[in-house]
Amino acid sequence: MAYSSGQQVKRSIIESLNQPFAAITFNWEIDKKGKAGMLEPHSPCDPSFADQLLGGYMKAEKDTMTVKRRSPLSISAMRPLHPLLGGLEMESEGEATAFDRSNMAQHHNVNVYITDDKGKRQKIDDNDLDEWLSTNNRSLGAKYYNPGKQSRATGLFVYDIAIDLRTLFCVSTNKLEPELRPEIEEKLRSEGWIEGQNVFGKCLICPQKRREEIIPALAKAIVNWRITSNQARTFSLMETLAIAISDNANQIAYAVRGELRDDTEKARAVPRIDENVKAEVFITPIASGYVAGAVGTADALDRAEQALIDRMMSFDYENQI
Repeated sequence: MAYSSGQQVKRSIIESLNQPFAAITFNWEIDKKGKAGMLEPHSPCDPSFADQLLGGYMKAEKDTMTVKRRSPLSISAMRPLHPLLGGLEMESEGEATAFDRSNMAQHHNVNVYITDDKGKRQKIDDNDLDEWLSTNNRSLGAKYYNPGKQSRATGLFVYDIAIDLRTLFCVSTNKLEPELRPEIEEKLRSEGWIEGQNVFGKCLICPQKRREEIIPALAKAIVNWRITSNQARTFSLMETLAIAISDNANQIAYAVRGELRDDTEKARAVPRIDENVKAEVFITPIASGYVAGAVGTADALDRAEQALIDRMMSFDYENQI
């Protein structure tokens, strides 16, 4: 079946936050033959930035402390509402998947290394790098490129997001499985993050003022994100038919679903939006073009956004125990 991975959905949501991004360090290596190749990019692992706090991070380098934070957003793949309600078309020419930040290249960092005959890697200074780029007519941007065949998907799709309010604005200070480097922990404390404790142990809690900035941005991003592409011809409205919000995962599954019909010679599926479940269901006007009997309102997405804001605002992050 056609699908978009949860990782891609998460990236699209994070990019829709309209918040300052942490600078990523992109690494390149030039081997002894003068050929440039990409190395793994590095994250600053700094949760004072919304994309790091919400998206999670991991940094593991030789001879240094490994730090990692699980994202408080658990996101499923975006997949067909029913196997018979989605299609997949292969592209005639392969496209590339990329960790691409070239649209904000000056904001991020780019490191370039050269490897000598003994395999020793050393960072190139700016003057030598400028000369190498000019000599080889190359550019080494803020992107991590992975070529491969891609495809196009059509149909009705659904995805699920679980927001863990317990860790949404709490960063663990556990030294056995650290989420913070000492210098970052010191920085957070100086910025007003306070000591607290959640079900997982001691933590630092994001200040209320900062929470009140991030929550509306996160709610808006969850409701209004779109898959982005650097190819103009791939634009799609990705119109939303319905959103269901609940603290019960089963009710979410019941609310928006596909139903198999066997009243014809060939089995077929129909989409169903069920407002009788124990969830808040928000239906947009365009749903009536796909779902029989669906009646939507023009402010459905605005109300869904506000419902998410209310739920996140009302949680007591500072008194969880």
